[in-house]
Amino acid sequence: MSATPPLSAQVVVITGAARGVGALLARKLARRGAEVALVGLEPEELKAVAAECGPAATSWEADVTDLEALRAVARQIQDRYGRIDTVVANAGIAIGGPLQDSDPRAFDRVIEVNLLGSVATARAFLPALVESGGYLLQIASLAAITPAPLMSAYCASKAGVEAFAHSLRAEVAYQGVKVGVGYLSWTDTDMVRGADQDTVLAQMRSHLPWPANKTYPLDPAVERLVAGIGRRSPHVYAQAWLRGMQPIRWALPGLIAAVGSREVARLAPQLKATMTARLRPVGAGGAADSAARSAATE
Repeated sequence: MSATPPLSAQVVVITGAARGVGALLARKLARRGAEVALVGLEPEELKAVAAECGPAATSWEADVTDLEALRAVARQIQDRYGRIDTVVANAGIAIGGPLQDSDPRAFDRVIEVNLLGSVATARAFLPALVESGGYLLQIASLAAITPAPLMSAYCASKAGVEAFAHSLRAEVAYQGVKVGVGYLSWTDTDMVRGADQDTVLAQMRSHLPWPANKTYPLDPAVERLVAGIGRRSPHVYAQAWLRGMQPIRWALPGLIAAVGSREVARLAPQLKATMTARLRPVGAGGAADSAARSAATE
């Protein structure tokens, strides 16, 4: 099997690249010499990020849940650069609050974007990665390791993408493709800031045990993702302490059920009174997804 090419010799595709983790990851990889192709729903924001990444960077508008659109973009990117070495499946949205108070369409959309969008990303780009002997990094979350009340859609989707990536790794290894899972705790992005605007959810999060109750800076988290991409690691931890969660994850559902149930009961009146404020995905990325969905149905 051929050696991993240096980042300076790679073409890297990043979904959800208009802001947050995806945008900073693109900039950091470009500074290391990679040619980056940015995929997402916000064309103007994508173009702005691409402009910061140098003349070799490109932007491509596509919904990750639209397999045919993704396949077309994958072909166009491969035609443009001649190959694709790494794909980062980063696109994601989130909603918060109790299941019973949630909008079923918004809840299902989180699963659709985060999980099925990752599946579609893999389907679309795997042919190119097989050709190059490349690497797929699936961005998951602390939410894949531990359940969290009021985050059932996001936790289900991230647990799903973790399991999907682990399963896919075994399927494509003989073809020379490596698959990794990236884990992030609460990191300073539009999504997390949007969630924190909900004072009830912010209260709930403040009662999580340390170190899961704090927000971590974006730059060092993405720096660790860059290092993981450079190594083509099977597991990449954006905060170092997340690695230590793996051996104890078996105990977390019972602990969360005991502690979380008391917190949810305490906050139940406030949650009910504010339920209409959390019927859409949080943050600017969530708003962009909602806008794109509305435009598609007009």
